[in-house]
Amino acid sequence: MESGLTDFCYMVLALNKGIRFAGVASSTGKLVAFAYRRGLKPLASKEESESSILSTFSKMDIRAKMEKRYGKTIYSFALYQNVRRVMIPIRDASRITHVLMVSFDIEVNQEPIVINEIMPALERLFVEAKANA
Repeated sequence: MESGLTDFCYMVLALNKGIRFAGVASSTGKLVAFAYRRGLKPLASKEESESSILSTFSKMDIRAKMEKRYGKTIYSFALYQNVRRVMIPIRDASRITHVLMVSFDIEVNQEPIVINEIMPALERLFVEAKANA
């Protein structure tokens, strides 16, 4: 499945020229697949990204406690001075097992890309994986 996830990360990059990075991480924060836009100088090292992802899982655990009131988290978003970052939880039944992190150039409106393109593609990926299992 890891090679399929790497292919998926490259597919995400191809959706929009303003996507900088796409990566899938396990609940331990380890990046299991990732891709950078060609020619991009990353803002963070792999280790820094993994540390940030681990922090995101802690925050998602807190959000999960509120899901009975608010509904499931669709994605979380952080706007920094230099980049926009989206974290999409990947669930196995009710438990978050992985997260898809996607970063965008600052001027990109991420909402339609995430909702209309990335999330449907992610759903198809896991439906296909279950069918092939």
